Amino acid sequence: MIIAVDGPAAAGKGTLARRLAEHFGLAYLDTGALYRATAMRLLRAGAAVEAEIEAEAAAAAAAAIEPENLVDPTLRQEQTGALASRVSALPEVRAALLQYQRDFAARPPKGSGAVLDGRDIGTVVCPQADHKLFVTASAEERARRRVAELRERGETDVDADQILAELKERDKRDAERQASPLKAAADAHLLDTTNLDIDAAFKAAKALISAAKG
Repeated sequence: MIIAVDGPAAAGKGTLARRLAEHFGLAYLDTGALYRATAMRLLRAGAAVEAEIEAEAAAAAAAAIEPENLVDPTLRQEQTGALASRVSALPEVRAALLQYQRDFAARPPKGSGAVLDGRDIGTVVCPQADHKLFVTASAEERARRRVAELRERGETDVDADQILAELKERDKRDAERQASPLKAAADAHLLDTTNLDIDAAFKAAKALISAAKG
């Protein structure tokens, strides 16, 4: 069984996807971590967050990713995420990472199936997924969640207005890029989590999948 979970930043898709994987006994892949790992490699090679990205170098960094890179704690740093958002718009990078994602879905570590979350899982990576969810929430709610997450990590100097502006900019970049733009698959179930906590979102997602299985 393959479950595709797509949606914009801070919609709650990662937490939801992990819980679904645990519940159904499936392997889990956070595909966003692949782009963060690519960005991390570029940063360690001396790249600057706002500098022009060399597509060939970025694709080479993506092709060199190993599974252990996906659990590096620096992936969650803001500068890594900022560069990852730009790196993910490059067709060369997306092409380099596409087979990694498809191989994971075809041969998951647990052998019984997989849950993948990202921006284009249901449309490009696994268009034949058994179940597809498109998880979203209002920009304001997603910004509120991101601010809370950063403060929980100990980052007290957080500008909420700046977070909202950056999130909207990322949404625009994701939706307008030529390579694999962010959009819901035609057969995806839309799950708006604006007014849902994670338990309620999980219950709704589980119900959708269970109903489809039945």
